[in-house]
Amino acid sequence: MSNADTGRRHTPEFAARFLEEMSRPPTYNPVRVASTISMGRLCLVAVLTAACGVTSARAQGLPSEPFVVADGRVVISGDVSLTASCSHAADAAACTEDTGYFNFGDYDDSTIRAVRAGISTSVRLTRLVSVLGDFRTYNLGAPRVYSLYVRVKPFENKDIDVQVGRIPSVFGAFSRHTYSADNPLIGYPLAYQYLTSLRADALPATPDDLIRMRGRGWLSSFPIGNQTPEAGLPLVNAMQMDTGIEVHGATPWMELAASVTAGSLGNPLVRDNNTGKQIAGRAAFKPVTGLVAGVSLSRAPYVASTAADAARSASGGFVQRALGIDAEYSRDHYLIRVESVMSAYTLPTLAPTLRALGTAVEGRYKLTPRLYAAARVDHLGFSRVTRTDTWEAPVTRWETGVGYAVQRNTHFRFSFQHDSRDGGRVRKMTALSGQILYWF
Repeated sequence: MSNADTGRRHTPEFAARFLEEMSRPPTYNPVRVASTISMGRLCLVAVLTAACGVTSARAQGLPSEPFVVADGRVVISGDVSLTASCSHAADAAACTEDTGYFNFGDYDDSTIRAVRAGISTSVRLTRLVSVLGDFRTYNLGAPRVYSLYVRVKPFENKDIDVQVGRIPSVFGAFSRHTYSADNPLIGYPLAYQYLTSLRADALPATPDDLIRMRGRGWLSSFPIGNQTPEAGLPLVNAMQMDTGIEVHGATPWMELAASVTAGSLGNPLVRDNNTGKQIAGRAAFKPVTGLVAGVSLSRAPYVASTAADAARSASGGFVQRALGIDAEYSRDHYLIRVESVMSAYTLPTLAPTLRALGTAVEGRYKLTPRLYAAARVDHLGFSRVTRTDTWEAPVTRWETGVGYAVQRNTHFRFSFQHDSRDGGRVRKMTALSGQILYWF
């Protein structure tokens, strides 16, 4: 390798290309989707095998703390989760895959049927500068960059930091609970996972184009822009991080964060694909012990320039505006969380602004120090695009479950989920899921 080639590896352009390639979701593969049932059975076998062998694992003493090396300058932690599910739709045999794609997210993967592993690293370069990264693999695929950024603390004695790179989202509360250890159930809230029919690279020309795609967010298609059927956008994408800069500060009773990034809430990016940036912020208040209340705001162009050009409109006219409100209260054995996400999409190809509202209420109660029960009720509603039809099919989900801590960092979970919606090929589905989670 020449010296010139070596030098290019350290340029910002090379770093951006590296992040983009490592973060890119794989293209749609029918063979891979068809093999989901086999993968799910493999997961189920793995879960049962792990359950049978957990006593032996405890005896051998699995790592329970992050690895700390170089006199504390390098910290390495990780997690592994195996999730299997048996789904049943009204018109299908029992114990199949999620044929309604209620739980599918980015990367063509389901949140209730997956093998996931992750490694998180923190490297302290100086007292005030650190590099943090989170690398994950789904369903035994190639590792991907979930986050990779530099954190700078300008003041040694104040809780203020600046983060640059592929950074965690500042919007909402669940983005802070996506790690399995902090999510009391197996599924995700609809606002952070469920795929609507809207896309960043394809646009509807008439209200009928939207109505035709109601409940088809996993593979939607429109006549303007890229006409290949692809997955749509969630209100907030909890499975990818955006790229940009964030400023964060905290006091004992308040926390503030603001960011400027390349993508949008539903479509985080490594490289900007339109003419605008996302501006987002969150304020969280802690008036009493155990209570946290937050409000979040976001504004971003969400349509790529290629699709906007095909529609003969400026990409800056396609804007997603979002407002998030959340609250959490914990005391003694119980925890209660409430969160609403309101999102509005301007669409110059159509007259009305498209609106969506997702609301989730969840609770957890510890029956014993090791055993807990949890439940979540969730609804995602949409505004009307005609006198009689909403632009997307409303969805309701409820999920109940239990979790058991074999040891502090090894949990078993089981949940029962029911989904229903007013549209799509599959309108109702139930799923029984099991998960084993280990982290250090």
